[in-house]
Amino acid sequence: MAMATTPKFRGLIFDFFGVLTFNMVEVITSFEDREKIRRGTFLRAWADERGQELFRRLELGEISQTDWNVGFAALMDVEPDNLMARYLHDAFPAHLVLRVAKQARAAGIKTAVVSNSLGREPYDPYAGFDLPGLFNEVVLSAEHGVRKPDPAVFRLVLDKFGLAAEECLFVDDSEENLAAAHGLGFSTLHALDERVAAAQLRSVLGLTDS
Repeated sequence: MAMATTPKFRGLIFDFFGVLTFNMVEVITSFEDREKIRRGTFLRAWADERGQELFRRLELGEISQTDWNVGFAALMDVEPDNLMARYLHDAFPAHLVLRVAKQARAAGIKTAVVSNSLGREPYDPYAGFDLPGLFNEVVLSAEHGVRKPDPAVFRLVLDKFGLAAEECLFVDDSEENLAAAHGLGFSTLHALDERVAAAQLRSVLGLTDS
């Protein structure tokens, strides 16, 4: 899709979970309903120091997804077998946002995904998205030993782009990650709803809805 004017941004960086997928609050709620556990169980486990550490270590590639399955299942008192796949069952593609990403790249804007990764075995949450085919760069935290909101992960993308932070727009559903990027000079967009985020991106980037 051609741009009507010179692009305001030369780089566009997306979070994965909750931005290129369905909203994660809805994903978690669906998981809890399927598991027949009280709503809020997952977020309480996530807020627990042990849950936070499990996610941190998984995202850095220090433990396997199977290790996370066992540890996090114990915090929720559920079965660990393939827990990550059960948790992310409804993390379907956010097609409207993915479409804007494709349009932006076609217009000459460099695009990237930066994901605090949740492992790829035995369940690969990125399967079916063809991220390498859709984006110029794909940065998964476990492959680099650095995770958001560490400034190093943002600098890594900038180095790959060959751009300054001020030339880039960063899209995430986490206020903590957005604040870290903003502190480095990025413009930011808080994406919580697929339809709203897609419309905001088209407006900011000068893309038409067609």
